[in-house]
Amino acid sequence: MRKLIYGMNLTLDGYIAAAGNDIGWSGPPSDELFQWWLDQEQASGLSLYGRKLWETMSSYWPTGDQQPGATAAEIEFARNWRDTPKVVFSSTIDKVDWNTRLVTGDAIAEITRLKAEDGGPMNIGGATLAGAAMRAGLIDEYVIAAHPVLVGGGTPFFTALDSWVNLNLVETRTLPGGVVLTRYETRR
Repeated sequence: MRKLIYGMNLTLDGYIAAAGNDIGWSGPPSDELFQWWLDQEQASGLSLYGRKLWETMSSYWPTGDQQPGATAAEIEFARNWRDTPKVVFSSTIDKVDWNTRLVTGDAIAEITRLKAEDGGPMNIGGATLAGAAMRAGLIDEYVIAAHPVLVGGGTPFFTALDSWVNLNLVETRTLPGGVVLTRYETRR
C-alpha cells in the first residue's frame, strides 16, 4: 500500500496563501529550504494535484531548467518534475501534459485506488484536493514548512474535520530565518 503525503509551505497561522491567493509572504526559498523540498519530491513516486496547483506548477517547471540563472537544484527539480508521473484532478480543464493523467471523476475513489497499489509514496498538493483526502482519512503524513509570518486569513492548509486526527512527530528542525520544517505521521 502506498503512503499519501500532504506537504506545503504555510504561515505560522496555518495558511498556504493569504487573501487574494497571495503567496508573497514566503519570498524566494533559501537554498536549504529549496533542497529540502527537492528531497521530498524525489522521494515521491507519484504526484497528485488539484487544478490550481497544477496550473501554477505546469506554468513554470516544464522549462524551469532552461530559465536564465537557474540553480543546480532548480534544474534538478525541473527534471524530476517532468519525469515524475502526475495525476491532476479537475472537472474544468480538458488537457494535461508532462507525464500527467487527468481525472475528472470521483477524486476520493481514485486516490483510494492509487493508495491500494504497490509503489512509492504519493504526494498530494492543492488545498481543496488535499482537504477532501484529509476528510476521507487518506493522508498518512503531513510535511510542513512553517514560515514566521501571520497573514490573518486566506487559504488554510488544514480543512475542517469531522473528528480528531492524532499525529506522531517524525522530524523537526529550524532553518536560518526561522522556517520550521516538521513532519508528522498519522497515528492509526
